[in-house]
Amino acid sequence: MYVEDVPNRTSPPAILLRESKRNGKRTDKHTIVNMTHWPANVVAVIRRAVKGETLVSPDDLWEIERSLPHGHVEAVLGTVRRLRVDDLIASKPCRERDLILALLVERLIHPASKLATVRLWKETTLAQALDVQDAPVEEVYQALDWLLARQPRIEVKLAQRHLSSDSLVLYDVSSSSYHGHACPLAVFGHNRDGQEKLPCIVYGLLADVEGRPVSVHVYPGNTGDPSTVPDQVEKIRGRFGLSHVILVGDRGMLTKTQIETLRQYPGLGWLSALRSEAIRALMDTGCLKLSAFAHQTLAEIVSPDFPGERLFACFNELLAQDRKRTRTELLDETEKDLQGIVREAARRTKKPLTDVEIGVKVGRAINRHKVGKHFAYTIENHGLRFERKTDAIKREAELDGIYVIRTSEPAERIGAADAVRGYKNLAQVERAFRCIKGIDARVRPIFHHTPDHVRAHIFLCMLAYYVDWHIRQAWAPLLFADESLPQTRLTRDPVAPAGISPQAKAKKKTRLTEDGFEVQSFDSLMAILGTRCQNTCRMKMQGDQMFTQNTQPTPLQKRALELLGIKT
Repeated sequence: MYVEDVPNRTSPPAILLRESKRNGKRTDKHTIVNMTHWPANVVAVIRRAVKGETLVSPDDLWEIERSLPHGHVEAVLGTVRRLRVDDLIASKPCRERDLILALLVERLIHPASKLATVRLWKETTLAQALDVQDAPVEEVYQALDWLLARQPRIEVKLAQRHLSSDSLVLYDVSSSSYHGHACPLAVFGHNRDGQEKLPCIVYGLLADVEGRPVSVHVYPGNTGDPSTVPDQVEKIRGRFGLSHVILVGDRGMLTKTQIETLRQYPGLGWLSALRSEAIRALMDTGCLKLSAFAHQTLAEIVSPDFPGERLFACFNELLAQDRKRTRTELLDETEKDLQGIVREAARRTKKPLTDVEIGVKVGRAINRHKVGKHFAYTIENHGLRFERKTDAIKREAELDGIYVIRTSEPAERIGAADAVRGYKNLAQVERAFRCIKGIDARVRPIFHHTPDHVRAHIFLCMLAYYVDWHIRQAWAPLLFADESLPQTRLTRDPVAPAGISPQAKAKKKTRLTEDGFEVQSFDSLMAILGTRCQNTCRMKMQGDQMFTQNTQPTPLQKRALELLGIKT
């Protein structure tokens, strides 16, 4: 019995299952069945069977013993190695470096406490890839101590990569809540998480002009933003060895006192903005006039109160309208609350409200929306009278939409438009804080007990965001992101509100990329990559031999890995 392919002129050949018998000198062929239209896989099995091969079911050959999520590990760990973050941490392989890399990657895959992390990285291919399956949590804490000791050297390497003389250095400060009472760094202060009942820990982040993190410094929770500036100056000039940079900080950071400190360092420039009271003083002295914005939105002005500095006054019409609308709404809400107190005081005739009780209620009302300075009120005889300070409101409204950028740099180093753009780049640091605090690296909640472990934890989160920043840049075509934004920031109108490109509008409208993929968020794309698994298989008929096999990537997974420079 055999299978024969019989030519059929211009038609496909006939596939016949035949048997033959010898009849004297002649061989007679007998067709058992015509398999021309049978499925090709069925025909192939019959061909092998009639040749005498032993056929077995795949289930009898091998079985999948375990499947571990692999795609997201492949993406993040591949990016870590492409960026040479492992070399940043330590130039030579060692156990501590592998543990830190595992912590860093897991921070972007599934951020959790260190105890949970040690359990979770065994449920993906991460522990196998870095050979840390047997690591106890005590060893992880020892690795954190090792990382903290290397932080200065790592930050120097990052500065050498991304900072240079005459470059802008972005700096901002944030804070995170602390759960517990054991850490001396955790004290009550300006909690930017909005949780006033919890102590917090302050940390300042240095970044390059594009927002890549370079250095982080941790402070007690009651540390004021301006008092952190001298540490950064010493770091930039001493440890990083940069002779001239421009430090960019917000108006609350680079105060008059801190700028006087910066003047003591030749070659160190600054870029910041003026507070509203300083802008009002410029208008009162005639240095800044509203007529300057009759035909332009950016004007360079001079003032004897700011010697050796250049000032750039900006006017944004949309910002002015927004501030006017916001002020009106807050004033109306506060007035409504005060009128409610007036009615309550008039209604309480049997047991009148005392003046002290009314005062407490008024204090709550005017502080609720932070516009109490625009109301005048009198409390007497168990009653309340109030009115708006119309002159003060009108005076404040004159500054709507106006802001002033200040810099120590001459025109040949930085132009007016570039100075405004440079200050607005502080939004990149704010974005870094959102990612570090949010679902990407999740620096909070902080549970560590010792100051060193807190510092190491925050530094680890900074390194995780460094990788996150580069992944987001590479994945921009697949995410709800404006791919042209980095280039647009360099050339767009420095004062006008930022807009999105037509390509980004189309992507958001259709929710499809140019390649036809569904547009993703960062975390959804990471979850999709996690469905690409590594299967551990066991051969049943060859001495229980083991092998691994990855599932084939979907087109979207393949594209995401290609954008990261990872071959599948």
